[in-house]
Amino acid sequence: MFRSLAILLLWSIAAISLAAPDIQHWTMVNGARVYFIQAKELPMVDVRVVFDAGAARDGNQPGLAQLSSALLPEGAGELDADAIAERFDNLGAQFGTQAERDMAVVSLRSLTESKILQSALETMALVLRQPTMPVAAFERVRKRMETALQRQLQSPSSLASRAFYRRLYGDSPYGHLPLGTQEGLASLTRKDVLAFHRRYYVASNAVVAIVGALERSQAEQVAEQVIGDLPIGKPAPALPPVLNISKPGVEAIRYPSSQTTIISGTIGVRRGASDYFPLYVGNHVLGGSGLVSQISVELREKRGLTYSANSYFSPMRRRGPYVMALQTRNEQAEEALKVLRETLRDFIAEGPSEEELRLAKQNITGGFPLRIDSNGEKVQYLAMIGFYQLPLDYLETFISQVEAVTVAQIREAFQKRIDLDKMVTVMVGGATKE
Repeated sequence: MFRSLAILLLWSIAAISLAAPDIQHWTMVNGARVYFIQAKELPMVDVRVVFDAGAARDGNQPGLAQLSSALLPEGAGELDADAIAERFDNLGAQFGTQAERDMAVVSLRSLTESKILQSALETMALVLRQPTMPVAAFERVRKRMETALQRQLQSPSSLASRAFYRRLYGDSPYGHLPLGTQEGLASLTRKDVLAFHRRYYVASNAVVAIVGALERSQAEQVAEQVIGDLPIGKPAPALPPVLNISKPGVEAIRYPSSQTTIISGTIGVRRGASDYFPLYVGNHVLGGSGLVSQISVELREKRGLTYSANSYFSPMRRRGPYVMALQTRNEQAEEALKVLRETLRDFIAEGPSEEELRLAKQNITGGFPLRIDSNGEKVQYLAMIGFYQLPLDYLETFISQVEAVTVAQIREAFQKRIDLDKMVTVMVGGATKE
């Protein structure tokens, strides 16, 4: 009897841990969209404000979005950078900013104790509303970005990534990396970053994600306190459609190294595409499951051509890339690329076996609860759901969506999306051919 009760209790705990969090959603008077998950386990709250202000909004000034984001905590109102940092430190709160291709993110983690939370939210709101971006800080942060860019230009993998995105997207908004270019950073002025903030860090261009030990009414107050006083502004305009690749083929870049970095891929899918799950599950078999993936088995286990190889879809607001990447010895580069393409060709034609699909589903669904286990992970997913306007039951239906994928669907999706004659390949190494 006791053994039966224990088993029943374990099953109940497992069911609770697998349950997807309930997402509440509303739109503020100023146009900002808010997404909230109540999580009472810890007396903490995570707030993530996402603006459509990523590197895709750089225009002809590469690096502008990332520089603007990095300058936010460098001064606000009457506070300098040290005072802002000291406020958050004294409260035991964590504050951060970052800019990616599609979005700029401002995040806060705080205890929910009233005085602590109120002070943390006031400081966050001040940084968002009244950043001063002092001249000295502007020069220092820009110099730091230039130094980071110089380091990137000494890295074969970074060189390959830059060339890959440039060939894949050309002059479109996704054609450069968020860190920008040397010329772009050198041309930026403090006036540029202030104008960027005024244009894009506005309420109608914002999504607020909140996860924590709050009631709905308290979450509404948090959102109001953080961005209620931001100018309403206008949403960022729609990004132009991503065009098909105009110059497929191989680009070889000489670099003094014993290894060649290979990045090969094509235009993939946007976030929320109807065939995302067949592509996601299929790629898990092809190159997304580590050492047991088909790419790794063919290149590493059977031929010893590389230590690791992988592939992934990176969906964004517009069609993001499909990327396959590896490193190999210079003299093996051509063979490795040949095997990589042959493996992809066979997968497009045949898809995975039923057993490979079963194992992939098992691996993905078994690990999914751990991916939404913490409040920090939940708030990232919540911000993604809000920014890309995915269904509110995205987390709830994730496992069933994965389980529903068939071999036929994977084959159809890969045949629709991946054309071997429209692939871009970049090879960076000492033995590449010009």
